[in-house]
Amino acid sequence: MTTTRFAPSPTGYIHVGNLRTALMNYLIARKAGGTFILRIDDTDPERSKEEYVDAIKQDMEWLGLHWDKVERQSERLDRYAEAADKLREMGRFYEAFETPTELDLKRKKQLNMGKPPVYDRAALNLSDAEKEALRAERGNGVWRFKLDHERIEWNDGILGDISIDAASVSDPVLIRGDGQVLYTIASVVDDTEMGVTDVVRGSDHVTNTATQIQIIKALGGNCPRFAHHSLLTGPQGEALSKRLGTLALRDLREQGVQPMALLSLMARLGSSDPVELRSDMAELIEGFDVNRFGAAPTKFDVQDLFPLTAKHLQSLPLTDVAEAVADAGVPAELAEPFWAMARENITTLADLKGWWELCRDGAEPLIADEDRDFIAEAIALLPEGPFDGETWGKWTSAVKEATGRKGKGLFMPLRKALTGMERGPEMAALLPLLQVIRAKA
Repeated sequence: MTTTRFAPSPTGYIHVGNLRTALMNYLIARKAGGTFILRIDDTDPERSKEEYVDAIKQDMEWLGLHWDKVERQSERLDRYAEAADKLREMGRFYEAFETPTELDLKRKKQLNMGKPPVYDRAALNLSDAEKEALRAERGNGVWRFKLDHERIEWNDGILGDISIDAASVSDPVLIRGDGQVLYTIASVVDDTEMGVTDVVRGSDHVTNTATQIQIIKALGGNCPRFAHHSLLTGPQGEALSKRLGTLALRDLREQGVQPMALLSLMARLGSSDPVELRSDMAELIEGFDVNRFGAAPTKFDVQDLFPLTAKHLQSLPLTDVAEAVADAGVPAELAEPFWAMARENITTLADLKGWWELCRDGAEPLIADEDRDFIAEAIALLPEGPFDGETWGKWTSAVKEATGRKGKGLFMPLRKALTGMERGPEMAALLPLLQVIRAKA
């Protein structure tokens, strides 16, 4: 069975970059009728916060990315300890004691010599007595996985055939000196024991994937199918990483972005398929193919979400937005005609409030000097309310007959006088909702 996972760290709010990973894994699982796991990477006790765990779940539920089960890495530390012991017994795990400063000096020396800046494995030559002395002086060391210096190869679902020389990569640190288990081994143990078959993540993980493949094999596990999606940039190609904190999903939600608009964009962005607004999750699932994504950096512009949001809202019946219409202050008996009028003229649901204020309070008339007599004559011909869908047509016909005006010279001044705007909804739909005609004043 196809099994995928999304493994966020609860150290902050998830953003569009995280969503790209989550959505791809979700769609793969759902298209195959498989299992989607939400795995909370909370092995860092200092930075992990329960409030962020809750926020991750809330954001995913808002988007409709429902998981089949939740796993927490903090509850699986014994499994990682067992894996570490197994690697020690195999001679693939060793303790190293260099300080960050010492490692930095080694890297600089190697670069100056034209060599790749990889860890030199000096710790492998330490005697037991030297290790004891270093522990007494510096505390426990870090634990590194000893890579086999061979080529690591796999067929990537997005990048194609990948081949990395393990000798060009430092032996990865899997456990810190303070005992904290790092993602590299925790993820391997989880993926193996949870039967994860497909892993999609950012292209910044390619080297990490190479080392994990060796760890998986050392522990006797089966390697998942890997795919590494491109990283997002800003609309001009600028690095987006520094701005991701301002692109948290809850911030986009606060700005009025609709889930389906966001999902429709992220499910196609960076692929060979055009971005198209989808009406529901089933359409997204049916049309998704991870192999259609490219390796080039992918431009993301938050402004692209708003036309999609507007288009999505236009397709919704009142029942889907009834709460927002009520929150804007619209009386229940006017909700249906109000939504029919406003839906084509909003970008987000927050815009409803402005349209209701116009209906309720009227607008400051926008009347050109040359149109003042015309407007006064037209308003005098306006029948007594209540108005209906035919009032605008009957009224403008009467005004045309009385004044001789027609076309834009007839309709535009009337719109500006009644709404204070040059464009907007169909006046036949708006006029019956106007509670106050301020042009009379």
